Amino acid sequence: MTTVDLFAIGNALIDQEFKVSDDFLIQQNLQKGTMQLTDGETQANLYNNLKETQVYKGQASGGSAANTTVAFSALGSKAFYGCRVGNDELGRTYLKGLNEAGIQTTEKSVSEGVTGTCMVLVSPDSERTMHTFLGITAELSAEQINFKPLKTAKWLYIEGYLSTSDTARQAVKHAREIAKAHGVKIA
Repeated sequence: MTTVDLFAIGNALIDQEFKVSDDFLIQQNLQKGTMQLTDGETQANLYNNLKETQVYKGQASGGSAANTTVAFSALGSKAFYGCRVGNDELGRTYLKGLNEAGIQTTEKSVSEGVTGTCMVLVSPDSERTMHTFLGITAELSAEQINFKPLKTAKWLYIEGYLSTSDTARQAVKHAREIAKAHGVKIA
């Protein structure tokens, strides 16, 4: 019996969207239309500058695989999302957002550390520039993932960005082994 149609693993990031001017991007030395990784201090400074000078549009649970999983769920299918968030307000917001979208998660996803954020900067021409601090999601490992739903899922979906982390690669390897042993298709 299938418990979920899709079992996904990916980075957990809170997307914080701002409407920005082209001048702001230039002043911040941000290359329009790109995504760049950063550290926590730089991200916090950018966030404070954005809140003071630009138009805040809101926040939502994000990340490449999470966005795909939300769309999958919105089309009427059952999904589970394996990730790692911090034991902080953003982490609680992240998991709540996924749960409200009908996606199953696990408390195992919560650990000490800071939840990752992605500043999504939308310029007047609707171009998106992203500035990302991975936070604790950069250390995703098998310990944060409840693999039980994977054993009866139809699909395993793996976020490509996980390849940059040694511990995440090991978690993905473990997930692939489970999927293969139980006839779960892999994407």
